[in-house]
Amino acid sequence: MNSWETAVGVLADTVKAGVGEFVVCGGARNAVLLEVLSRMEDAGKVKVWSHFEERSAGFFALGRTMATGKPCAVVVTSGTAVAELLPSVVEAFYQSRPLVLITADRQEGFADSGAPQAIIQSGIFSSYATKDLTTWEGKAPLHLNVALEEVFNIGEADFAGLEAGEFTVDFGRPNVGGLARWLRERTRHGLVVMVGDLDAAECEEVFHFCRDLAAPVVMEATSGLREALKHLAVMGEDAALKNRPPSKVLRLGGVPSGRFWRDLESLPEVSVWSVCRNGLRGLGCAAGVTQGSLERILPAIGDVEKIGDVADLLEGSKARAQRIEEAIAAFPDSEQGWMRTLSVYASVAGGVYLGNSLPIREWNAYAQWERPVRLVRANRGANGIDGQISSWLGASADEQDAWAIFGDLTALYDLAGLKMLGQVETKGRVMAVINNGGGRIFDSVPRLAGMSGKAKAWMAADSPVDYAALAKAWGMDHLRVTRTDEFDGADSDGKAVLLEIVPDVGQTHGFERSLA
Repeated sequence: MNSWETAVGVLADTVKAGVGEFVVCGGARNAVLLEVLSRMEDAGKVKVWSHFEERSAGFFALGRTMATGKPCAVVVTSGTAVAELLPSVVEAFYQSRPLVLITADRQEGFADSGAPQAIIQSGIFSSYATKDLTTWEGKAPLHLNVALEEVFNIGEADFAGLEAGEFTVDFGRPNVGGLARWLRERTRHGLVVMVGDLDAAECEEVFHFCRDLAAPVVMEATSGLREALKHLAVMGEDAALKNRPPSKVLRLGGVPSGRFWRDLESLPEVSVWSVCRNGLRGLGCAAGVTQGSLERILPAIGDVEKIGDVADLLEGSKARAQRIEEAIAAFPDSEQGWMRTLSVYASVAGGVYLGNSLPIREWNAYAQWERPVRLVRANRGANGIDGQISSWLGASADEQDAWAIFGDLTALYDLAGLKMLGQVETKGRVMAVINNGGGRIFDSVPRLAGMSGKAKAWMAADSPVDYAALAKAWGMDHLRVTRTDEFDGADSDGKAVLLEIVPDVGQTHGFERSLA
């Protein structure tokens, strides 16, 4: 079979399996795949996005799976282009996203030859991706490695009769017996529910479950329930739970970003149970786990008995919330004060993307509560800093008024991702960058406090950047602000806006001291 027939067959099979979108990074080896895809798109069978950089392309494709819940494939040439996809594959694995990798390869015999652009590609993603389309269940990435001749003859291909397949993920019948028994066991210090990332379909069932259980809740903004369950929220949860650990922690959805979740590693007396799509406990220590989608698992448990706030964890929440309000009023230009301001403006946007650990934690703790934010996204599968701009653009490609908040170091990791601005909706799009010298989340890690100034500087990795020049290079408007009372939105003439925010370092430290 020649390369044309191989390419037609592979791509037709992926479409039949439910893949409707492709992100292509062109090269000589995969040119035949691109030609077939162009004809498929002309026939109205697929949507194709193009990129020049494989690492960012992988994350853009991942973002598309986040937005649609459907598979998206990234198509690359041979050699190290394939290796560039590993970060996005790892992230998709831990999020249980249906990311598909179609990698062009040289013919058999080249893999271990040392010939140009020939590496061992089959199995390169190890246990993070399956390699068989016929057995792929959509719960993790799929890697299709396709051997192709570089020279090919374009043949005939009629895609009029090609029908896209339905894509569903079947976790099977939920096994909730152990979880139900664990919930019924009463304990002295009660239970706390920690709600991480949720898919949209899971939110309603989680809301009703938490409401009926009436136990204290710690919510990620990416749960979509932060404002709806405010009456059960533990304010200042990391300190509150460390001082008064519950007997049990029930995690629903993705792994929480807060400090207390990691503290559970050293609290063996706390019993933990995770309910999540990837079936991983999220801790190095022993914990129960139930795999599946929450919209099926929680109803399968049946009616739950009210547990309530056994340990009076909510008693001090109002006082802690008041202290936060007072600190924000006293230090409005601190990093935390800026997060409050951004959350007010973003509440009228189509959605907001939070780029990595510090913006997520600060939003969870300091964002306003009065106006529900319709959609909050993040990439938290492996807690990596890679590909955040690309993931945001992929997840919000068709959306107006899409906001994102990144730390400066996170933004620098993925500047190539901005290439996609020419293919996505830009009306009302705002990319806010907290320009604080990079890596400042490490300042809050207690075990790093004794490090030398030089070593801390290496971790911060401060890289002075002219954000105005960066915005101009990618066709964005630029707005630099240092005071919250000078900020009055980020309107533009339809172009995306790079909003550079420079917090007051003194006020940030003052805010932290006031809550210490």
